[in-house]
Amino acid sequence: MSELATLARPYAAAVFKRAKETGTSEKWSKTLAFLSSVLSDDILAAYVNNPKVSNERLTKLMLDIGEGRLDQEGANFLKLLVANRRLNLVPQIARIFEAHKAEDEGYLDVDVHAAYEFSEEGKQSFAAKLEKQFGKKVRMNVSIDKSLIGGVLVRAGDKVIDGSIKGQLQHMQKALQ
Repeated sequence: MSELATLARPYAAAVFKRAKETGTSEKWSKTLAFLSSVLSDDILAAYVNNPKVSNERLTKLMLDIGEGRLDQEGANFLKLLVANRRLNLVPQIARIFEAHKAEDEGYLDVDVHAAYEFSEEGKQSFAAKLEKQFGKKVRMNVSIDKSLIGGVLVRAGDKVIDGSIKGQLQHMQKALQ
């Protein structure tokens, strides 16, 4: 996984630089998200990773799939990835691009796994606490995970805050062993 991120980093940095130069960060976010979703299909992923498939056939297929969704720059980027046999890096490129974008725009994407649904007031209060903790505006992506029993599990980049009952029980179990 970290090897893929290492390979994806220069592509993501180049796309981000281009997006900043042209003021098209949102367009690139959508392009990379589209390509990531297309490449998440198992059958297509197997085709992309098949060394017997020529670059020409792969390029034609991907451009046909992206017709109407990719502009000229997106198509050129796709051709570059195919030529370098790096299409499998698109999800990592998208993730790193979004991290660069968030850093540039001064916010932090935070995944919050909660045992129960937040009320709107609770969500705003929790977001304010996270903003104070991280010193940045946060964009929360909240998902429900009943296995946590209670509390929340917060992931912000490489930082994890486990305030769940499940996490506390696991910590206690390790301490008792």
